[in-house]
Amino acid sequence: MTDHALEISGLAKTYAATGRAPEKQALKGVDLNIPRGSIFGLLGPNGAGKSTLINILAGLVNKTAGRVKIWGFDQDVNPRQSRAAIGIMPQEPNLDPFFTPRGSLDVQAGLYGVPKSQRRTDEILELIGLSDKAEAYARSLSGGMRRRLLLGKALVHDPNILVLDEPTAGVDISLRNMLWDNVRDLNRAGKTIILTTHYLEEAEAMCDEIAIINHGEMIVRDTTANLLGTLDQKTLVITSDTPDPKLNLPDGVTLQRRDDGRLAFSYKSSAVTAGEIISHLTQAGISLRDVTTEQPDLEDVFLSLTAAR
Repeated sequence: MTDHALEISGLAKTYAATGRAPEKQALKGVDLNIPRGSIFGLLGPNGAGKSTLINILAGLVNKTAGRVKIWGFDQDVNPRQSRAAIGIMPQEPNLDPFFTPRGSLDVQAGLYGVPKSQRRTDEILELIGLSDKAEAYARSLSGGMRRRLLLGKALVHDPNILVLDEPTAGVDISLRNMLWDNVRDLNRAGKTIILTTHYLEEAEAMCDEIAIINHGEMIVRDTTANLLGTLDQKTLVITSDTPDPKLNLPDGVTLQRRDDGRLAFSYKSSAVTAGEIISHLTQAGISLRDVTTEQPDLEDVFLSLTAAR
């Protein structure tokens, strides 16, 4: 048995020309292996190919070329087993407004062939915080409750892999925190989580590894820590009691005066250290009331990798 939850090699998808829309190559030979038990971030701008990739995993879109193995099962050779190994929480709600949460979960479990004696409906309702709404029509649920129900539907067949496609889009902070607590619990229980999100701070906080896709191609894949370390730029921010200090800065250091009066010195950590900048300031007779440093975040990495492509 492989150590990978998901193995993708040479995955390509070309949409045929229709009407005025020309042929579009949505995926261009993507290779990606995702370790079992990880929380893995799949990021990219709109139109990058993320949704096409997820829809291929879900069996909703036929690939043009390549190979997909889900939990060791080849999607072409063992389609039933591969589909049973993965649960998809879609970005767009797909709920029948006349079903209750309990009914929706039971129907979904039936579609996956889960016997009634093995269904975990009450357990899932408790997990997603909808026990008190179990008999309410889905049309009466708030937007946040509907997103929780989508998570519940993805869990009915107890999949080994859970794909979350923009799970917190448009939800409030409290619901977002609850969803992430659930995700962490599911991961600790052994499930592999694949996450797409536009909230890059979430990916930074949650994901062990991240892959960035752009124009149908995988442009980078690494640990979150390594990706954050790819940017050499840092910022030293000081609060000074010296009015309008005149400075001759070391080579490679730039100064920006912020609206709140603080001075922000940007520099490459490979060429200059924060200590050298502070030493330069104190030798110039500038008083330092407060000093902080700012590190690049995942948004900076994302923009630097996708802007040039």
